[in-house]
Amino acid sequence: MTEIDTKIDALVPGWLTLPDIAESFGVEVTRVRQLVKDGQLIAVRRGENRALHVPAAFIDGDKVVKGLSGTLTLLRDDGFTVEEMLEWLFTPDPTLPGTPAQALSENRGTEVKRRAQALAV
Repeated sequence: MTEIDTKIDALVPGWLTLPDIAESFGVEVTRVRQLVKDGQLIAVRRGENRALHVPAAFIDGDKVVKGLSGTLTLLRDDGFTVEEMLEWLFTPDPTLPGTPAQALSENRGTEVKRRAQALAV
């Protein structure tokens, strides 16, 4: 888990703490920590108390946004760091349109994964 820099912090419109996500999912915080450890979510340290936060765009009610886990795996396999993944996911892409994170939340994960795969070429 990484401490986030101000540039990327400014790109991400909203953040949730792990306890917030656990409450939304109806599970213990340890289960959310396991999702982070397993690579299904990205968590970074931010704020005064350096608490772990996850971009709010990655959460859809009581579950992780569909397609996020596979996209994170592709980016990780391409050698992206956590910071680079967040920057890519939250930087506007005029060909989508919007950001890859928005496209995932709108169930356009296939388009996002295609772009992530193309990064490796």
